[in-house]
Amino acid sequence: MEGLILIAPLAGIISLAFAAFFANSVLRENTGNKRMQEIASAIQEGAIAYLNRQYRTIAVVSIILAFLILILFDNGLKIAAVFLAGAISSAAAGYIGMNVSVRANIRTAHAASTGLGKALSVAFRGGAVTGLTVVGLALLGTSGFYILYGDVNLVIGFGFGASLISLFARVGGGIFTKAADVGADLVGKIEAGIPEDDPRNPAVIADNVGDNVGDCAGMGADLFETYVVTSLAAMLLGTLVIDTYKSAVLYPLMLGSAAIFASIISIFLVKLRKEGNIMRVLYKGVAGSAIICLIAFYFITYALMEIRFYYAALTGVIIMVLMAIITEYYTSTKYRPVKNIASSSESGTATNIISGLSIGFESTLLPTIVIIVGTLVSYFVVGGAADPGIGLYGIAIAAVAMLSTTGMIVALDSYGPITDNAGGIVQMAKLPAEVRKITDELDAVGNTTKAVTKGYAIGSAALGALALFADYRSKVNLKEQTLNLDDPVVLAGLLLGALLPFIFSSVTMSAVGKAAFEIVNEVRRQFREIPGIMKGTAKPEYGRCVDIVTKAALREMAVPGFLAIIMPLLVGFILGPKALAGLLIGLIIVGFMIALVMNNSGGAWDNAKKLIEDGEHGGKGSEAHKAAIIGDTVGDPFKDTAGPALNALIKVVNMVAILFSSLIMSKSLF
Repeated sequence: MEGLILIAPLAGIISLAFAAFFANSVLRENTGNKRMQEIASAIQEGAIAYLNRQYRTIAVVSIILAFLILILFDNGLKIAAVFLAGAISSAAAGYIGMNVSVRANIRTAHAASTGLGKALSVAFRGGAVTGLTVVGLALLGTSGFYILYGDVNLVIGFGFGASLISLFARVGGGIFTKAADVGADLVGKIEAGIPEDDPRNPAVIADNVGDNVGDCAGMGADLFETYVVTSLAAMLLGTLVIDTYKSAVLYPLMLGSAAIFASIISIFLVKLRKEGNIMRVLYKGVAGSAIICLIAFYFITYALMEIRFYYAALTGVIIMVLMAIITEYYTSTKYRPVKNIASSSESGTATNIISGLSIGFESTLLPTIVIIVGTLVSYFVVGGAADPGIGLYGIAIAAVAMLSTTGMIVALDSYGPITDNAGGIVQMAKLPAEVRKITDELDAVGNTTKAVTKGYAIGSAALGALALFADYRSKVNLKEQTLNLDDPVVLAGLLLGALLPFIFSSVTMSAVGKAAFEIVNEVRRQFREIPGIMKGTAKPEYGRCVDIVTKAALREMAVPGFLAIIMPLLVGFILGPKALAGLLIGLIIVGFMIALVMNNSGGAWDNAKKLIEDGEHGGKGSEAHKAAIIGDTVGDPFKDTAGPALNALIKVVNMVAILFSSLIMSKSLF
């Protein structure tokens, strides 16, 4: 049995090998004409330049934290080394994936001239590079350091390093992409009345760059971190039951290994037959991955554990499916929520925004029920009533199984910015209308896939955080009855935890607003001072807008990042481990709810605008369209900045609590 653990790093290496294979396949495709290449080159340069500057900034923070870990902990050298490895691996996953995505966009644009099926294949395989890189590096790092150190507790630093990068990538990328998008829409669409991705808009290149740094690199880092910390949580809880189940630590790694092979096989299932349904084809790949996982999980469970743990894994996969279905319902143009928002736009901006917020609040109901039922089932089905430790391990296994389709989910998410950029390149290069029609079809689906993957990320973050909280509680020796609401210290922690998502969201939303204000003024200035822009006789200064949002993102991401690290340390060292436990509970519950509202409201507002642009309720240029554009600009930082960053916030705070738990136990004032 001991030799089985080598399968995990081997699976990680195989995943990276297939990522390289798909990257090579995409890069061999035709890059189109000179004008297309110029536009794509500008997007590439902006994206890489921003990411380089972002990672240089984060590197300074990482080195400082590594030094603190080195001097504060008994095994400081090992933990600091694995912390830096986690940060580097997370950054590499986003960097590699985005590098391919910003090259796949032009190849997708050119492929669209030959047909929908070819364009879909290029875009999805470009996204698959990010997906396989994320899961490959995550499993390789987690299993590799566990094999090297032989102690899961020493690998916690790997998760903390991944969490740190995820938070900064999500916040910085979200500020960049939405400031550019909001600024471009408010002046371009509303004031100048020009279409989306019109080359006359000075913010259009910054907008296309933002799609990559936010949705590709940002989501890659987000799910890399979720994958790592959830696996670690299951392994850590496994150490508590290892006397009863000898393979309890190995089991989650074997599930992750099987999931990688399932993702690789399923990528080849994504093929469009003539005029087929794009969304159905993409979901076929996800469904294939889930089915293969469930079959493999049965045999792995039968060999390593008792079969009841298979039911916990099955529960996790069902949660994943239900979260995807619910999110699509609330954000797709096909269903009631988006149609209601589009209809409400006929009476103006106010009713559009009221309707969108109402839908967001409503959308918390079903996901909450799914998480509650899934948590209870995975707890009791493995025997949690008789042994709470086993029950908590069952919840962690459900979370690991929920992440079994991560490779495919990240591929779906990265598909979104590739197709979005492809449409922009087609528009700016003035390719024939039939080519733009194909990229629009791809992009319309990409809008939904991005919303679905964010819903998946929120659900997995919530379930994973519950497992992390259970591990924190075991590390500080908190019995269940000691977390009493009559205890003012616990109550103070709960309130601070509930407060944190609101303050965090306020800071990130404000950052987008300030940066968008700068973009609006810059675009207005260029329209005013360079009159040839609107006539097409003068070229806008695209670089100015890219530079504005780059500086704004790097400047504004610091406060949210430090808030996530400092708050749990202050609460832990001043109020003690019980207050910190309360903070974690409050954060998980409130953060989960706010993230759902923001993701689903934002996605619904976006697709309500798309529905009107497709000809409903007066079509483009109508009063309803103008109202929907304003609603979309409100929803943009909801779904692409504050909402996704809350996932990272929840996990960073939990990882800080676990990593510093021993120091908090010995040094706290209470």
